Amino acid sequence: MNAATSAFGVSPRQAHALAGLDALARAVPQAVILEGGSAEDRAAAGLYFAARLNCQAAMPPCGTCATCLQILENVFRDLHYFDGASETIKVDAMREVRLLVGEPPRGVGKRVILLAEAQGLTEEAANALLKAMEEPRPGNVFVLLAPQRERLFPTLVSRSFVMTLAWPDTAEPTPSGGDDDPWPLLDGLHSFWRTGRGWFTASKGRPSRACAERVLTELSRELAAFLAGRQDTELGAMLGTCHDPDVPRRLDLLLAESQEALILTVNPAVVLDRLATRAYLWLRR
Repeated sequence: MNAATSAFGVSPRQAHALAGLDALARAVPQAVILEGGSAEDRAAAGLYFAARLNCQAAMPPCGTCATCLQILENVFRDLHYFDGASETIKVDAMREVRLLVGEPPRGVGKRVILLAEAQGLTEEAANALLKAMEEPRPGNVFVLLAPQRERLFPTLVSRSFVMTLAWPDTAEPTPSGGDDDPWPLLDGLHSFWRTGRGWFTASKGRPSRACAERVLTELSRELAAFLAGRQDTELGAMLGTCHDPDVPRRLDLLLAESQEALILTVNPAVVLDRLATRAYLWLRR
């Protein structure tokens, strides 16, 4: 890891993945999927790769030149960033991309179409993106970021080189504090699952979307720890006493559905209530 990786906010845990991206830059695929890690890890790695393809330093990316700084600020003319975490990625945007990639890049590097949390693509947008990927001019690269490749349309995965980032450290819990502190909700949720008492969202007010996302992130961390053989978390202890071996798989799918519902701007309280009640029925059997 060097100063450039720090400039892009890439975690030291991703050193192996960055080495892979550096190797890919020497023979760039038309489309790359970055899965694994956290949403922040994926975004940082995606911007690092965009800079790697455009920085003209002797050992790119340098993290300090005009190109790198413009990419970090998302104002670089050959970087087109779509954020599926903020809202669904719609078909009109991908139709514009299809027209855009019919032209060569404006600079001497590569034009990068970066889709963060690409599971936020609507079906129509995914089909339009697929058409764009089928007929680009040379010099255009698509980078799709997603928690798992399975969350993307199979036709997109089949046309992409997939690289897996290091998963979040299950030993590091989500920090507390701030307006979007998830722990009051998590404590209420754990208590509801153990006892069946208390309607946790009713007693905790209206959670923000950011708070709900942090709740889902912590639950995913606890589930990953359980699947790694640990039962030293609240959720892990409950799963350890659950008699149905299929519950972890169903819970993983439910967490993924909850993430997608937040992307589609469903009320966070409704999303968490659905998660609470469905998981309660599974855990209490």
